[in-house]
Amino acid sequence: MGRGRSIYYIVRNFLFSSVNREFLVFLFFLALSGVFWLMMTLNETYEKELKIPVCIMNVPQNVVLTSDATDTIRVTLSDKGFVLLGYMYGDVLRPIKLNFKNYMRTQGSVSVSAAELQRLAYQQLSASTKIVGVKPDRFEFFYNYGLRKRVPVRWSGRVLPEHLYFISHVEYRPDSVDVYASQERLDSISVVYTETLNYANFRDTLSVSCGLQKMKGVKCVPEKVGVVFYTDVLTEARIDNIPVRGINMPEGKVLRTFPAKVAVKFVTGVSQFRGLSAADFTVVVDYNDIVAHPSDKCTLYLKSVPEGISRVALETRMVDYLIEEE
Repeated sequence: MGRGRSIYYIVRNFLFSSVNREFLVFLFFLALSGVFWLMMTLNETYEKELKIPVCIMNVPQNVVLTSDATDTIRVTLSDKGFVLLGYMYGDVLRPIKLNFKNYMRTQGSVSVSAAELQRLAYQQLSASTKIVGVKPDRFEFFYNYGLRKRVPVRWSGRVLPEHLYFISHVEYRPDSVDVYASQERLDSISVVYTETLNYANFRDTLSVSCGLQKMKGVKCVPEKVGVVFYTDVLTEARIDNIPVRGINMPEGKVLRTFPAKVAVKFVTGVSQFRGLSAADFTVVVDYNDIVAHPSDKCTLYLKSVPEGISRVALETRMVDYLIEEE
């Protein structure tokens, strides 16, 4: 108790000494002048752009909004600084509510003019406040009566694993979504893409939860999907003994090549290579090509290869051949 009292006297004597008393007087008048300056400043007229949410209310159960139920407009207000501060930090500006039944049309889209938005905004503003501008110049929303289409999901962006790794398989959860839109828009949509993904330098399986790209007048259900990228180690591989087949052969003729079987080289994942065989590749010689370009040798073509492999090349591109009668 005694120690606390002694500290109190030390502080009091320090603050109210002749030197510090003058400093306190200076601080008092400085603060007072600051208050006057602030009051004069806030009494001036300013313009400030503020955001006001716009909500669509009373939507019937049989109607599906294919645009966001809540959006935002930007309103530029002109008034005294005191009033604008109340709009900025107070609970004055509330969402503008649009009654769906007042704007319902048969074509499935509604456009509310800036003048109408301005009229609704004035209802919650002070009498001294003026609206200088409204952006955008109109507020649009879209709807339908349950018209939808099931479409697949595909990822978009830049997803690159580490060197010597590659993406062997992509899994979507779910792999398709329901798209709600007008019939014209539905006819033009065959796939829905994810928002832009950007991942690099990973080697293990990558799981991503992401939204779908926004399309005007289109609603996707669900709005988010999971994408799983499976990786594998790249390896250069070779498969031998792939038989050469003739295509477009006339009836009664048989093609024989020398050699009769060839090899292919390619790049794929280690795990996928274990399941590949010569039967997964098709190597052909086109009889029409032989007729069009007569030569002692014929050209080989890779007609089909398994998915998930790249840089496929025949070790032999041209071989000797013989056409015999059956």
